[in-house]
Amino acid sequence: MDQRERLIIALDVSSAAEARKLVSAVGESAVFYKVGKQLFTAEGPQVVRDLTAAGKKVFLDLKYHDIPSTVGGAVAEAAKLGVDMLTVHASGGGKMLRAAVDAARSRSGMPGMAVKVLAVTVLTSMEDDDLEKIGVRGHVLDQALRLAAIALADGCHGIVASAREARQLRAEFGRDFLLVTPGVRSAGSPAGDQARVVTPAEAIAAGASHIVVGRPIKDASDPAAAARGILAEMLLN
Repeated sequence: MDQRERLIIALDVSSAAEARKLVSAVGESAVFYKVGKQLFTAEGPQVVRDLTAAGKKVFLDLKYHDIPSTVGGAVAEAAKLGVDMLTVHASGGGKMLRAAVDAARSRSGMPGMAVKVLAVTVLTSMEDDDLEKIGVRGHVLDQALRLAAIALADGCHGIVASAREARQLRAEFGRDFLLVTPGVRSAGSPAGDQARVVTPAEAIAAGASHIVVGRPIKDASDPAAAARGILAEMLLN
């Protein structure tokens, strides 16, 4: 895998113009971009079409969580957009996860070309106390392992989890799945609203197949140099 494909830059902006500006500023330093709720809500699917038409890989991070038929329908439409990966919430349960995987497979043409369905375990903004408040007993790691087991058993191609849980997830389930880790910050960078953050080197060493980085690149005076810096850090594991 091209090392650049392991870095997913979050396009957490409010307009297609801002997204194009950031992608242009990054240039060839990266090829993979995350489109999340903010940008998708502002601009709709056209922003995804523009990225794929420009030869960029897209991680559609809308975290689908609904009844199986609704999620299956949404995944089918996302597959038509040509995204490479998308997210669903593992807590939606086995029926929903299977519907997502089936829709991705049936709508993507050749089996090997199916969009990858990734199940979100525990949001990186949450800690043990937050889980307890919503009725989930045990630690974040316990919940991440529990939900990952369900997701992988029901055919998901990978999971989304903090790199703080990545090592244990790899030890439990092996290496034959994608493990995307948000909440990644260079050493010394502010954590923002992320509660469980790690450095790029720590994430890769723990077993991440991909890392998601937003503000350290988006807010940099030279986004291309910032992306290259993250890539260099990823090699220090």
